[in-house]
Amino acid sequence: MVTTVDSSSDNLTWPVVDRRRARQRPVLLGIVGDSAAGKTTLTNGIVRVFGEERVTAICVDDYHRYDRQARKQMTNAPTPLNPACNYMEIMEQHLKLLASGEPVLKPVYNHDRGTLDAPELIEPKDFVVIEGLLAYHTKSMRDCFDVKLYLDPPEDLRRHWKMRRDCTKRSYTPEEVNKDLDKREPDSAAFIRPQREFADIVVRFHPSGPDLEVGGALAVRLVLRPTLPHPYLIEIAEQTRVDHYQPLRLMLARDRGKPVDVLEVDGSIPEEMSTKIEDVIWDHMHKDGSHVDRDAIGLFQDGDEIRRSESLAVTQLLLVHQLMGARVSS
Repeated sequence: MVTTVDSSSDNLTWPVVDRRRARQRPVLLGIVGDSAAGKTTLTNGIVRVFGEERVTAICVDDYHRYDRQARKQMTNAPTPLNPACNYMEIMEQHLKLLASGEPVLKPVYNHDRGTLDAPELIEPKDFVVIEGLLAYHTKSMRDCFDVKLYLDPPEDLRRHWKMRRDCTKRSYTPEEVNKDLDKREPDSAAFIRPQREFADIVVRFHPSGPDLEVGGALAVRLVLRPTLPHPYLIEIAEQTRVDHYQPLRLMLARDRGKPVDVLEVDGSIPEEMSTKIEDVIWDHMHKDGSHVDRDAIGLFQDGDEIRRSESLAVTQLLLVHQLMGARVSS
């Protein structure tokens, strides 16, 4: 929108641009899953790939009504997985504002100490990554997103990750973690897992064998729903065929009775094959992909060490492709 201002000193009319209206709206990515499903790991990876100057990352688990101490003192206190334990109306309003490019004053829940800290002003950038437990709870919230992911690791792996995280970073004992998992299970079944059906992409990282401590060697299974276009998949799969071995496989399947594409990537895929896959996706990416840090693809923090996962690299690059496409069309 352009208006004019008359300069009384020289009778010149200067154009004044309403920059809020002229600004391109951000692209919103949702990353939803149960506690310790890998949401923050995937979010941090997207920030590294696009750069902090282009990505705003928000955890909507900050919208808790009660701090940890208050929940302990309550009789039959709802778990953080329950909408009753969160300011859902404010969360929904903030998602709508962010989707339209407006800033919000977001609450802050300190997950290390379990306290409600001072709110912070959040300005949306080119890409806004929303991670959390309940971001797809209502249709109005779901409609804010351009791309919706749901992380769906096997339950034994998720519990393993939660035990490791909560005992090392949040000062819980193993007994407390197991007790908390059991307490949360009804709310996980009632409120978290049903959100899976609303995702465009369902991501399941899983061990190739019985060992849970496999780090970067996790395989991945991607359920790709037709709510988003998923081009070049056949071409990508063909790049990895070597004789009778194909570490990346594409197939048609049904998920909850509905037709989907399923892409499976072995955890042991050789790096040179992963590079070929990256090349195919990269070649088809919009020119704005020049602003993406390709060297950051597939990297993740494992304690004090930065590691690379080939299955994560393929997942991230397919996701980057979707976000770049949404950016072009927005």
